[in-house]
Amino acid sequence: MPPCTTLPAHMKFPRIALTAGEPAGIGPELLVRIAQHAWDAQLIAIADTGLLEHAARDLGLPLQLVEHDPARPPTRHAPGRIEVLHVDLRAPNHPGRLDPANGSYVIATLQRAADGAATGEYAAIVTAPVHKGVINDAGIAFTGHTEFFAAHAGCEVVMMLAADTLRVALATTHLPLARVAAAIQPDALERSLCILHRDLIGKFAIAAPRIMVLGLNPHAGEGGHLGREEIDVIMPVLDKLRAEGMALRGPLPADTGFLPRELAQCDAVLAMYHDQGLPVLKYAGFGEAVNVTLGLPWIRTSVDHGTALDLAGLGKADPGSLIAATQLAITLAARQSSAQGSR
Repeated sequence: MPPCTTLPAHMKFPRIALTAGEPAGIGPELLVRIAQHAWDAQLIAIADTGLLEHAARDLGLPLQLVEHDPARPPTRHAPGRIEVLHVDLRAPNHPGRLDPANGSYVIATLQRAADGAATGEYAAIVTAPVHKGVINDAGIAFTGHTEFFAAHAGCEVVMMLAADTLRVALATTHLPLARVAAAIQPDALERSLCILHRDLIGKFAIAAPRIMVLGLNPHAGEGGHLGREEIDVIMPVLDKLRAEGMALRGPLPADTGFLPRELAQCDAVLAMYHDQGLPVLKYAGFGEAVNVTLGLPWIRTSVDHGTALDLAGLGKADPGSLIAATQLAITLAARQSSAQGSR
């Protein structure tokens, strides 16, 4: 699939769509907490109205729900109020208790958000966590937000998590470990690096990105004695892209690549698989990190955690990651709008 291009942004206060995620998880109450803050954007919750009403009541927080009218000019978000694009739950919801009947509801909220972003109705999408298992139990093939939005947009994407200045992108996402090595192919790796490089420039305003690339095997293959992927696949791709002007280091061993002296020399790290890079990122900033989907024609950010069913309905969920995701979405949307306005 070809790389995507950026859609125009034209709003003084960007419209940010927030999906509530798995209804039995902490997503609905996170949206209620987000709505209590002032934001330099118009926030639109894509969710069942009653779900948000119940969450606000359980939390004892004020929340005025206003039906979203896309014909109204976007205004700055006022605390205690949020616009809602209503999507019906398919079955009664009980916090902490998954129900496959609501799997299609979750997909409907994501579909509506993606449709709006594709037409320019929304400048960005911010997603609360979903539960992949219960969506698949509903008979809907689903591997994650990242893959869903990539399929909707018809383009290739890269998953990246950011915690302050630490940015970790993934060459592969939600794959069983047994399938990772076969998925590290030259063309796919090159495309991932190109998307990462392009969006570090275009979205994060890093003029000359420095990217560290991790090896797949222990000790980056130990000269081929612990695996040849570094020699046969990764190094040739890095050599080709270096010749084209990219600043790339690696392949470096994953066990030393995250040392402070190494991270000081890069703007982002490309890990070969999910649990190679993300444990370090989450150790460094869990609860404050943001998941960003690179390569989309719109901006999409999300939390760094799951549905936390054990906390649902207890009023104990920490909104820190969703606050960070919302702020980053607004920052990126404003930067995109400014860049387009200067052309």
